[in-house]
Amino acid sequence: MTLSKKRNSFLCPNCRRLVSRSESVCPACGLKNPGSLWNDNIFTRGLGGEDGILKVIIVVNIAMFMLSLALDPRTSSFSASPFNFLSPSNNSLFVLGSTGTIPLFQFNRWWSLISASYLHGSLMHIVFNMIALYQIGPLLLREYGTSRMIAIYTLSGIGGYLISVIFGVRLTIGASAAVCGLIGAALYYGKSRGGAYGNAVYSQIGGWALGIFLFGFMIPGINNWGHAGGMLVGALVGFILGYRERSREKTGHKFLSMICIVCTGAVLFWPIVNGVFFLLR
Repeated sequence: MTLSKKRNSFLCPNCRRLVSRSESVCPACGLKNPGSLWNDNIFTRGLGGEDGILKVIIVVNIAMFMLSLALDPRTSSFSASPFNFLSPSNNSLFVLGSTGTIPLFQFNRWWSLISASYLHGSLMHIVFNMIALYQIGPLLLREYGTSRMIAIYTLSGIGGYLISVIFGVRLTIGASAAVCGLIGAALYYGKSRGGAYGNAVYSQIGGWALGIFLFGFMIPGINNWGHAGGMLVGALVGFILGYRERSREKTGHKFLSMICIVCTGAVLFWPIVNGVFFLLR
């Protein structure tokens, strides 16, 4: 392909095939006006490919973890135990948005259903969750697309924590409910698609699910209700939104993902401001 043709081409936001800018319909998937802003998520442009959103989520989680340590360093745990090493204090986690029955019902902090997915209780906690996200996320991006992956991740975190609140979990944090949502959506995809590839996905992701539940029952303090709830919500959202092989990415999917991004940004901005005031007082 010549340089001029490359410059006049771009990746279709639905099927990721190379399309000419002059095309009114993608010849590969039939998407109308593939170059339209409505057919691309303006919030995820320029992130260096589909996996760019995963890097953004990981960076935000790391930034929130470092802020949680900085807010209350005198009472943060620097235990030699790998499970408690670099553990933020409960005060700093509450300021930044931990969730559960106490924040929701005693303080009406319903926004914490989003913020809690970006907080972690120790170095091992965040490392494990980010590795899981980085391992499973690309599969969801490939089979569901960026917009649906964002929606599954966000809604699974909210839904998983709501279910854990129903079962009386008082305080909880971590990206694991959202990550389990990706696992649930991947399990639905593998089972629904079938065939050699679908069965391989189902088997491999099923190993992740089993490992998470075994780990949860072996280690005290793990929010198993959040894990199970996130997985259930992820499978449900994956079923409702559909995956690429059955349904192309629609304007509604992109709009939903934009709502998730805006709400997440707004929710995280508020506790960060509170945290800065807490740090400077």
